[in-house]
Amino acid sequence: MSISWLPKHGLLTALISLTIGQAMAAAPNLSLTPWAPNLVVDAIALLPVDLGPERLAASERDGLLLLDVQGKELARLKGSFSSLDSRAAGQHVLVASLDNARQQALLVSLDPAKRSWGQPVYLPTRDYPVNGLCLYRDEASNLFLFLVGEEGKGEQWLVGNGATLNPQPQRVRGLPLPPSAQFCQVDDGANQLVVNEENVGWWAYPAHAEADVTRTPVAMREPFGEIKQAAGAMALVPGGIVALDPKAAQLHLYQQQGERWAAQATLALPGMKEPENLALRPTAKGLQVLLRDDDDGRLYQGELDWQATPVPLAPVLANVKAISQSDPVGRQGDAADDPAIWIHPQQPALSRVLGTNKKQGLMAYDLQGKLLQELPVGRLNNVDIRPNFKLGQQTVDLAVASNRDHNSLSLFSIDRTSGELREAGEIPTPLKDIYGICLFQPASGEIYAIANGKDGTFLQYRLNAPNGSVQGELVRQFKVDSQPEGCVADDQRQRLFLGEEDVGVWAVDARADQPATLSSVIKVGAQLQADVEGLALYQSATQDYLVISSQGNDSYVVLDAEPPFASRGAFRVGLNAAAGIDGASETDGLEVTSANLGGPWSHGMLVVQDGRKRMPEQTQNFKFVPWAEVTKALKLP
Repeated sequence: MSISWLPKHGLLTALISLTIGQAMAAAPNLSLTPWAPNLVVDAIALLPVDLGPERLAASERDGLLLLDVQGKELARLKGSFSSLDSRAAGQHVLVASLDNARQQALLVSLDPAKRSWGQPVYLPTRDYPVNGLCLYRDEASNLFLFLVGEEGKGEQWLVGNGATLNPQPQRVRGLPLPPSAQFCQVDDGANQLVVNEENVGWWAYPAHAEADVTRTPVAMREPFGEIKQAAGAMALVPGGIVALDPKAAQLHLYQQQGERWAAQATLALPGMKEPENLALRPTAKGLQVLLRDDDDGRLYQGELDWQATPVPLAPVLANVKAISQSDPVGRQGDAADDPAIWIHPQQPALSRVLGTNKKQGLMAYDLQGKLLQELPVGRLNNVDIRPNFKLGQQTVDLAVASNRDHNSLSLFSIDRTSGELREAGEIPTPLKDIYGICLFQPASGEIYAIANGKDGTFLQYRLNAPNGSVQGELVRQFKVDSQPEGCVADDQRQRLFLGEEDVGVWAVDARADQPATLSSVIKVGAQLQADVEGLALYQSATQDYLVISSQGNDSYVVLDAEPPFASRGAFRVGLNAAAGIDGASETDGLEVTSANLGGPWSHGMLVVQDGRKRMPEQTQNFKFVPWAEVTKALKLP
């Protein structure tokens, strides 16, 4: 028997949905023939490209099956299974499915050449029914499993890396999904998850573990779109989606165009009453297709002569890993903001990381991230440190933070032996909405605080405390056109770098008696994406680098700290599965030092604020990264 959708000899013509009113040159054709009539399966899949022509099936009755092109069984994993997805892992295939008897999701390795299944790895039992699942591999070869549950419950789990499955899967995050979702698929290259909502349409979500939870409609049901009755299973190809309307027995083709999806064609599936499962694999001429009719369980195979146009993808950035992280801050929401590193003058291993909580105050952590001190002095935003400040008759190290409760500068002394923080006073400012702060200490040893407000105003204060009471003398004022925040001073070259969030980074003379002439360092663009946030300097005997938080794409840009400020590349802080530390995203402030702090920090340390704490999901915190990892990732000299 042959079912054909070919526009000739009176056969049914494919129904075409035109893109933005423009007629296509030719309608896509889909030719199907029945396949493996004696098979009783619940889900089907094709092996990943280059691993052979065989197929996969999940059956409630017969288990997980490896089948040849005629449907003959080649290997079986006994049990009762439903739902199915796979990814290549070298010459093996990693397969995900649902064990119906145990009501658990599982991962198992398959060797197609030897026709043998490995030992399954199970996810913990969930407290909700799991309707479907799909796999996702990110740019660092981490393998994740998405679970689609009832009543809008969804989860993302870390299940492996490269060709290896983790013996203990780790929950990364919860994901609110549509209440009637059953199917999902991920385009790994585009980091895009697509989920169905049966009575509404198909939705696209960012799949990356550090991504914000947002969704974009792919296609909607009538009267808002061209879907006649229901949004069912889908399969993704680069730049395109092929999706089923099971109740109308139609196949929809969509091409991605920027941030929206354009309908390319709608193909009728006569003879099929409820096409439920769909699997695709690219061929030279189009797509190899497998379909299952849930009404009678029959399977069909064929060719679809349609190819989506791949869309440009974001460049793949190097990943580095944090090896420790701070305790989560004590406030919910957007709380943690800016770190600073205090270096112990005699015992570097006893150095501390300070961090602001803009809903509470100032925190101090050891190099393993344990909270040592908490000073609830108000909504502190940014913080910076300089050594050897004369506080009356004492010599202390000084931390200064921008206090948004009082539009002031909050000063803290740091005991040079114990590292203990103490409040040292407050300096009022005329800023109406104080934001960022950084310190400048020229060779003369005096310390200047440079604060900014959201209106673009910068105020430079000379700090002193001859009688033990801190004072601030306003010595310079200048302005940028829009909202700034991050800034850092190069004490050696007497240069100030400042970030204008939607514009880029500027350099200006840091000396109070010099004109504040702005010179562009880097503009917002493809590499540095708004908002421009934290700025820090890595300064060594041989090379100085400016490190910038590119918040718009969750990355960090490294430039030479001297003109012409050449770019050395960009990187992301990815998850560290072995240590159970998630990656960093939506970073506000950061800090870096080249000082040898011992152990993994012998070549310096990078600290970044993490705007989305995951694995497990908690309040925000700070991630600690060995600078040696950045050097290696970017191949720095």
